[in-house]
Amino acid sequence: MPPRLRSALSAVLIALSCLLVPFGALAAWASYGLADTGRYVTTMAPLAADPDVREAVAKTVGDGILREVDQRMDVRGVRGSVAPFVHDAVRSFTQTRAFRLAWNTGNRVTHDAILRALRAEDPAEEAGERPVTVDLAPVTAQVKQQLTHDHIPLAARIPVEHIAVPVLQAGEVGRLRKGFHVLEVAGFWLPVAAVVFAVTGIALAVHRRRAVAATALGTALGGALLILALTLGRTLTLADLPADVPHPAAAAIYDALTATLRTASWLLLALGLTVALTAWLTRRLHLPRPQRRRPDTTPSTPSQPPTPTRARA
Repeated sequence: MPPRLRSALSAVLIALSCLLVPFGALAAWASYGLADTGRYVTTMAPLAADPDVREAVAKTVGDGILREVDQRMDVRGVRGSVAPFVHDAVRSFTQTRAFRLAWNTGNRVTHDAILRALRAEDPAEEAGERPVTVDLAPVTAQVKQQLTHDHIPLAARIPVEHIAVPVLQAGEVGRLRKGFHVLEVAGFWLPVAAVVFAVTGIALAVHRRRAVAATALGTALGGALLILALTLGRTLTLADLPADVPHPAAAAIYDALTATLRTASWLLLALGLTVALTAWLTRRLHLPRPQRRRPDTTPSTPSQPPTPTRARA
């Protein structure tokens, strides 16, 4: 193969590889990080101790309790004096083991329900004609068991009722299911394609050290763009939230969900720069050094005086 054609093919393959790096990392993170219930629950578990999240939960649950009380009895006259006590009680509950158990169980149940709907594991949900709901009975049962174990008064009288809470509307399931299937395929094949293109491009290159450096710099650029996209996405996500949604809690959840992707982006950036610097240093070390000309040590033969010639008469 002519060297020019090899260089052109190598450049195209390396460019494709560098282009697929950020998309492959994003797809792999979504497919193997967010789509795995165990990893998702492990990621969300520390948020049960986050002050902003606990404050948001206390406010949301406290407001819900007050709304339920308002529907059953008229407490509008004393709402202002009762509300602080209700919120303080819920805030105290968020600092207990029962709340952490309810938080983890609720996340697990919700994630399982969404995954079953997206993967169409239930034949009744395959058509996507009904909304995705979550039954809160398992959450209530585990909280009741924990409170009873802690000898909380009247904990045994907590009713365990099957309450279906909608998570996804019926019209959204079919659209999200198609995107989820594409994401599962892309999460595996995009990183594989990026590696294959990079290896093939380096193998075809005429100057392989330069090809390695170019691939490394492209990988570092992909990691930097991914970091920039995460930062910009965080800003836009928080800006689009309604006014009644606590922004500090939403920021904590966003940071927790994207922590793995952010770490992978920094690793791509650091790895790319390290490999590029190594390739440049090895090239500098292997450059041929100009050799100094050694002085000629051979003894010079003394020149003999010219033989006088007789002039002709």
